Amino acid sequence: MHAAFLPGNREVDLREVPDPTPGHGQVVVAVRASTICGSDLRAIYREHLGEGPEAYQGVVGGHEPAGRVVAVGPGVDRIGVGDRVVVYHISGCGQCEDCRRGYQISCSAPSRAAYGWQRDGGHADLLLAEERDLLVLPDALTFLDGACVACGFGTAYEALCRLAVSGRDRLLVTGLGPVGLAAGLLAGAMGVSRVVGTDPSPERRELAVELGAVDEALAGTDEELRAALGDGAEAAVDCSGSGRGQLTALRHTRRWGRVALVGEGGQLSVDVSEVLIHRQLTVHGSWVTSTVRMGELLENLARWGLHPETVVTHRFGLDQAAQAYSVADSGVGGKVGIVWED
Repeated sequence: MHAAFLPGNREVDLREVPDPTPGHGQVVVAVRASTICGSDLRAIYREHLGEGPEAYQGVVGGHEPAGRVVAVGPGVDRIGVGDRVVVYHISGCGQCEDCRRGYQISCSAPSRAAYGWQRDGGHADLLLAEERDLLVLPDALTFLDGACVACGFGTAYEALCRLAVSGRDRLLVTGLGPVGLAAGLLAGAMGVSRVVGTDPSPERRELAVELGAVDEALAGTDEELRAALGDGAEAAVDCSGSGRGQLTALRHTRRWGRVALVGEGGQLSVDVSEVLIHRQLTVHGSWVTSTVRMGELLENLARWGLHPETVVTHRFGLDQAAQAYSVADSGVGGKVGIVWED
């Protein structure tokens, strides 16, 4: 089978590798869509950070896959051949407290392995996965929808649930890349009264408005935000992963408001008394999501008639993976997907 590896230095290495065979509790998935995440760009494509959960081990890239099951190993009983599935991209130990709650992302056992980071991921024709890491994709959703849920939309949904957003809230989204777009679209479906987004890129601001992810998209100056939100939004989510974006989210959330930080990276320097304590803010650090929450999201998306693939602006075949990563790294569009024809 064909597979794409990420050696660093903004390179993509296409290779021919053996087809996987499922062992006990494992399945083989014919990948139909595998999208590119900002963390792939930041921590693998550009340079290998090589520490902790971000230690890339030279495996097949891609941690946002969806596809159809083509083979199952012994001991598999929940998932069957022909099932359409989304792969939760962390395979945890299954025994620690975090895993038992469905948050394999936070598993700290030595056996924890992320698809596309420490074990082969979705940038290949076939993917070997653990049955426990799979969620059934509703018929109403496409494979590309499922790939978008596997990380980006799941991450955004988790943050919005922690903020408990509702029609009482205006939401500020800082960073209008794929996760920011997801946050805006989901917030609208969850009843938020108004979504204001910020991003330094005019192209991304224009796209966010065009897709209906935000009601208003701004460059993010204090003057613009005060004009749009007065003393601040009731809730905010930072998807920028930059210190500037994170500080903007904090400073333009009103007193007693709630903020979720999901964008990876960045260094934040803040006057804790002035910005946090005296303004009575609640701040959540939110890392991806759980299998339980992801399953809930898949059901809701089908019920809402919301298709995550709407944020995908570029699609490529696996043999064009190098071009796909170059486009994603340019940071001017929405989500980039690698797709297979059915």
